Amino acid sequence: MPTAPPSAVPLAAPLNFLRRRLGRATCGAYLAAAALPAPGLWLRHAHTAPLGAHLRVGLNITQLLLAAVLFTAGLRACPHALTRLLGRPRVLLTGLILHLTAPLLVIPVIALTLRCSPDSDGGSGMIAAMILTVSMPVAAGATVWTGGGRGDEPAMLGLVLASTVLSPFTLPATINTLTPLLNADYAQSLAGAARGTGSGFALTGVLLPCAAGIGCRLLLPQRAKPTVMSLAALTAVLASILLTYVNAAGAIGQFLIHPRPLLLLAAAGTAAAACAMSFTWGRCSAHLLRLAAPARTSVTLACGMSNSSAGAVLITTAMPDRPQVLLPVLAFSLLQKLAANRLTRPRPAATAG
Repeated sequence: MPTAPPSAVPLAAPLNFLRRRLGRATCGAYLAAAALPAPGLWLRHAHTAPLGAHLRVGLNITQLLLAAVLFTAGLRACPHALTRLLGRPRVLLTGLILHLTAPLLVIPVIALTLRCSPDSDGGSGMIAAMILTVSMPVAAGATVWTGGGRGDEPAMLGLVLASTVLSPFTLPATINTLTPLLNADYAQSLAGAARGTGSGFALTGVLLPCAAGIGCRLLLPQRAKPTVMSLAALTAVLASILLTYVNAAGAIGQFLIHPRPLLLLAAAGTAAAACAMSFTWGRCSAHLLRLAAPARTSVTLACGMSNSSAGAVLITTAMPDRPQVLLPVLAFSLLQKLAANRLTRPRPAATAG
């Protein structure tokens, strides 16, 4: 069956409008969190909703927003493209190995650098934030940057799904490996987070929504797919922007109440270092392995783009009394999008001489 042209797909116009301006929308969410943090702070707290006359159910808005983004990533997964990808697993295995080893290389360098800082805890808060961010699966949003021939899109989607499927095992293992870099207080918090990530957060908060999206795609009638997938994609973009606002409100709201300029500079510097090293690790390794240009782009994005939204949700759950730890995560989230945009930006054609 021929696919419908983009103009005929429902909601294509607003979806393309938002995707082209995703960087600006992300910056707008940060500005909104700084100007009006109160709604975001309210959304960050758990709420209950009535379910019948005598029953109430708990709602976690941040986890619901994250689930919407991951559900759409699974819904976009084309089974035929993923099957073809398994026939040439080199790119998938390379990207996955590089993504999983990136935290083990990046975090110790950051920890060693922060030991020299005047921070009383040796930068443990910053290190903990980066551990819970860089260790996350490949960001579902990375698939946006490989569209239009800018990368190997099936490989990118395969890396998102593979890292998500393995996250119940890899996430607690990575956290436990890096926990000795922290002081006792933060190490205890992360040890508790590691115990809950395998069977709890990674399974129900990351893997389950993605698997549900794949299942829905298989069950959808062919005629309904364009409408449902377009609506889900638009919902996911809006959910991602709202999740950025909610997470930013938690950190920026507290920062505005108790301004700490040095903390902000340290958070930005730590995030920039982690982002730069992750992208460099992926790009250099892909070049050394002589991967084709589209595959190099996807592998580099897989190393540099971690699911920072999932990291922020986990930090909120594991350390609800330390919203300042979200500052480097928010900075990393913005910087990885800017780096991805630079990596995939079309190069101007060389002019004749």
